[in-house]
Amino acid sequence: MTLTAATPGIDDSDLARRLAALEDENARLRRELEASVSMTSSLREANEHLVLAAVDAQTSRDDAEETNRRQNEFLAMLAHELRNPLVPISVSAGLLERSPAAEGSLLRLTNVIQRQVDHMARLLDDLLDAARLSSGKITLAIEPLRLAEILDHAAETVAPRVRERGQQLVVGATGAALVVDGDRVRLTQVFTNLLNNASKYTQDGGRIEVAVDGAGDIAVTIADNGSGMSVDTIENAFDLFTQGPRSLARSEGGLGVGLNVVRNLVTMHSGSVSAASAGLGLGSTFTVRLPRSGSAAPADAPPAAALATAAARRILIVEDNTDAADVLRMLLELEGHQVEIASDGHTGLALAMEGRFDAIVCDIGLPGLDGFELVARLRAAAPAVRPLAIALSGYGQPQDRERALTAGFDRYLVKPVAPALLIEALAGTVPAR
Repeated sequence: MTLTAATPGIDDSDLARRLAALEDENARLRRELEASVSMTSSLREANEHLVLAAVDAQTSRDDAEETNRRQNEFLAMLAHELRNPLVPISVSAGLLERSPAAEGSLLRLTNVIQRQVDHMARLLDDLLDAARLSSGKITLAIEPLRLAEILDHAAETVAPRVRERGQQLVVGATGAALVVDGDRVRLTQVFTNLLNNASKYTQDGGRIEVAVDGAGDIAVTIADNGSGMSVDTIENAFDLFTQGPRSLARSEGGLGVGLNVVRNLVTMHSGSVSAASAGLGLGSTFTVRLPRSGSAAPADAPPAAALATAAARRILIVEDNTDAADVLRMLLELEGHQVEIASDGHTGLALAMEGRFDAIVCDIGLPGLDGFELVARLRAAAPAVRPLAIALSGYGQPQDRERALTAGFDRYLVKPVAPALLIEALAGTVPAR
């Protein structure tokens, strides 16, 4: 006879319930383990995606920076290549203007050539400034400025264009006591661009008015009775590469960057700019608001000294553009100077080392040896030979100017240089650095 041992106090039904509960708990734990494994796998996958996204984002940033660098280099080279042919055109126009036969139609044609050269130079400047502003490479030299002087300078700059189109430019009382803190060159550029824009979109014989409100922050309005703007155009007026509607009759072109440069420069001055129009054909108004300066009005500049007539000098021109070199020689010989030409850097350095020249007018982008290296070697090898060194270059960025002065140049002129400015630079007895 076989005896079965029973657990005291636990019957078969209790044991079955406990076993079922243990199985349920085991199943629950198994499900939680599976969920945990699944979550771990998901987190690992998400982490891999985050790492890949971070790598992609860094790669995209690197690509964007590289693209921006290439763009800036391309624009600088484009400006250089486009400025170079402007030099012989500009200087040739200057020579024609000084010709005894420069009267009547010849004089008018000469003025047209010079105005169009100036227009091309402004377009190049706007294009380069748009690139520099987008990459944050423009800095401001802030000082207290009389607003009236800035507006007068801008009006003088656009006066030839306004006269050519028979337009009327009226600059109201600007208040000589109004002072702003700003960069003289950049604020002048702001108002010059706005006046050029007003002239461009105003018909021949139209009217442009400049008014200033000095109550609180300073507000400058530039209003015209030209083609006006639609609502859509107003909303996008300051966007890059945006232009107003073109008509087939309007020969004036543009790159669609001038107003974008205006907005960025005004913003850098802690100001704002806005556009308004009553509609197409009803004119446009642009308003620039700038904080009033807490500084007193700057002292009046001393009257400019009369420009001294340059004594006859021996001048070396180092320029690989044959046309530019020839017309520069004609211009300087007309002024009574003795001129020699070198078409590459090594020849220019060899001639300069002879010590026969009072001044050197040197291009930067030269075959064999660039202008920076030429002047640096000249200054290092022959410190006693100190001719006035003037850089004449198509590269107009601040770092190019700084590099030229560091190399030993005394002046840095950006092509196309006005003949009078080059003559003035050569007339100086003390180098102006």
